[in-house]
Amino acid sequence: MIRLTLRMMRADTLRLMLSSLAVVLGVAFVAGTLIFTDGMRQGAYDRAGTFDRHTDLAVYAERTPIPPALVEKVRAVDGVRAADGELTGTAGVVGSDGRPVLGFAVLAAIPTDPALQSYDVVAGRLPQRPGELVLDAPTVAEEGFTLGSPVNVGGSGGAARPYTLVGTVDVAGTSRDVGGPFIGLAGPDALAVAAEKGYGRIMVAAAPGVPAAELADRLAAVTGAGVTVKDRQEILDAAVEDAVRDLEQFNLFLLTFAGISVVVAGFVIANTFAIMLAQRTRSTALLRLVGATRGQVFRAMLLEAAVTGLVASALGVAAGTGLAVGMDALMSAFDVPVSGGLAVTASTVLTCLLLGTALTVGAAAVPAWRGTRIAPVAALTDAAVQPTRRAGRVRLAAGALVFGSGVAALVAAGSSGQVPLVAAGGVLTFFGIVLFGPVLVPALVRVLGWPARRLFGATAGLAVANAVRNPRRIAATATALVIGIGLVSAFVVGARSVKTGIERAVDQQIGVDFLVTGIGGGLPPDLADELAARAELGVVHEQRSRVSGGVELRSAHPALVGRTLTAVDAGDAGRLGPGRVLVHRELARAKGWAVGDTVTLAGRPFEVAAVVVADGPLLAGSPVPAGHMVDVVDADFTRLFPAERGYLVEVDPAAGVPAERARGAVESVVTRYPTVNLMDQAAYKKMLTGTVDMLLAFVTALLGLAVVIALVGVANTLSLSVVERTRENAVLRAVGLTRGRMRAMLAVEAVLMALVGAVLGVGLGVGVSAGAMAVVARLGGDFALVMPWGQLGLILGVAVLAALAASVLPARRALARPVVESLGAE
Repeated sequence: MIRLTLRMMRADTLRLMLSSLAVVLGVAFVAGTLIFTDGMRQGAYDRAGTFDRHTDLAVYAERTPIPPALVEKVRAVDGVRAADGELTGTAGVVGSDGRPVLGFAVLAAIPTDPALQSYDVVAGRLPQRPGELVLDAPTVAEEGFTLGSPVNVGGSGGAARPYTLVGTVDVAGTSRDVGGPFIGLAGPDALAVAAEKGYGRIMVAAAPGVPAAELADRLAAVTGAGVTVKDRQEILDAAVEDAVRDLEQFNLFLLTFAGISVVVAGFVIANTFAIMLAQRTRSTALLRLVGATRGQVFRAMLLEAAVTGLVASALGVAAGTGLAVGMDALMSAFDVPVSGGLAVTASTVLTCLLLGTALTVGAAAVPAWRGTRIAPVAALTDAAVQPTRRAGRVRLAAGALVFGSGVAALVAAGSSGQVPLVAAGGVLTFFGIVLFGPVLVPALVRVLGWPARRLFGATAGLAVANAVRNPRRIAATATALVIGIGLVSAFVVGARSVKTGIERAVDQQIGVDFLVTGIGGGLPPDLADELAARAELGVVHEQRSRVSGGVELRSAHPALVGRTLTAVDAGDAGRLGPGRVLVHRELARAKGWAVGDTVTLAGRPFEVAAVVVADGPLLAGSPVPAGHMVDVVDADFTRLFPAERGYLVEVDPAAGVPAERARGAVESVVTRYPTVNLMDQAAYKKMLTGTVDMLLAFVTALLGLAVVIALVGVANTLSLSVVERTRENAVLRAVGLTRGRMRAMLAVEAVLMALVGAVLGVGLGVGVSAGAMAVVARLGGDFALVMPWGQLGLILGVAVLAALAASVLPARRALARPVVESLGAE
């Protein structure tokens, strides 16, 4: 039986190649993900401790920053050779053209004591005193900076000021390489630029001969509570843990999509084997007739599946290696630091081989078991041809119940605000489609085939009849498409809905021409005052808030506050001014406050000018109970919380000043602050929604492979059906069906299979997005379902075009054999 099975596999090599393609693609995705992330993990271990090569101990802050005075105490401890404070943050560099250098910049305090300096110097030296600066080599080369020249650097601490460039360093591939400039300053300068009161840790080098454990005890005695002392091994372990934790999340994200591709491949391979084994029903029954037992035949079929899966998995591992190389090159092209190379481990190879083989054997098990149920005597008659079986009543009833439960879960998700219900509703609805597919899919084929019959006549009628003759087969083919297209549609609709909600919120809450935003941190303290001093600008308002005593105090501008108010219960909102505040309805009711009352906020008295109602927060939930907010003018807010900084300044031109002139005035101020950005409303919306677009593109690319695998299933089903209908197609050609109409018939059949799967997928995706948007709207924000008809139409169009392409090879095979030879085919 083993020899016979291997001979049959050689005879059916082409069919097995078609069936194994889905396994190759699915395993390639898994292998590529594991190889790529294993390389990243290896790089994370290699990079751990890059900046601690000479650090023996470190003192870490637990909650509050470490004051500079504590650094001096540590230096004075017996056995300490050197000690210096370190912090990392964000800052900005003004380029040689006077404009900020683009890219997220990392600021670090570099130890000035050579005993602690672990940076790789490319040219010059590291800072030895305040006022000196080092930059990464690529930034220096791109901007044309020279050693000894001044370079302007600024951050949250204020406007940019010059520092002397004394060296360039290589930080490529390290945790401080994030695609933008690297800025290294002495500790005091770094604190001033970042507007920090203290360091994140103190790096310590031990004197020769001093045991690390003994020195750690001395340091703990000096530093007291609120800090942690770690030895070198603990420092390295923490660095690795931080890097690997982020990597594990990324790995899980990629493997989720790889798992989706594997599930789709399972549907495709199961359907493909079902068709292949059905076509071998007569030969299988003949084997039984000449003495083979059911067990032998079943094991032979599983052996064939195992060999096919093993070979396909090996090819998938090879393809996955190429995919990992491509992912690494793509990340490098976008300056994403993922150095570490690729790591092809034995565990990865073994996992992928076992996964692909188990997937293939598991998918082929049910068709193989059914193939052994034909009685041996059936080999003598046409009963060997497996009849088309309709779905049983139990399956249909279960499908209806599961489908209904899924739809109910999606509806309930919106009213209850439960995210798990959305996921459960999507999964149950999908399985309902799977179970009810043998009835639902053929019905949709007939409906969608009606226009084709009107357009192409009898040719399309034959295509519809061929498509629905085996309900289980076409249902399995369409179901594979439902997964990928359903998820793509869900993300497309969800992304469009979220973007529209964000844009609507910006329109409602931002009523000015220009916005100045912070990049990677709060705004510098003097920025708003400098803008307000310009005569060309009429309204300058820095959005700030602070929670005090369970109440959120928000800075407000009298000319802008009305845009967020939906109602005024009492008083006059126009009376907002120094010493007078607007109290929101819920807080007024809870406290019993009324117009004219004097209330104490953050220790200062204020008069209630009006009780108002306002929209909720723009993008996040309120830090206090709903409506527990008070609006105070900017000057009062500054007196209450002088150190509180915002992330956004709203700017309007003065009366009679053209917008371009006002923009020039803003730019003249902003250019001295490299960590802020000037934009109009359209650019602000694009900034807020840019992440959504990027995530959508990334997810669509990952799900694209699942769709491709499903379309491979369409081609496989059509190709094997052509083999099954060899004699039937020959009869059609003999009675006058032209070669062109034969191609058209197969093309229509392929399009109908793909289109039904795409329509069901789009419907499933829209349903999931509707439930998700209802949950988001309930949690807070003006979000509603928005249908991107153009993108959904594009999805359907791509599915149709791909199906047409998938029909080319089956049509060529159908027309390759002469009519007379095909009429005699078995």
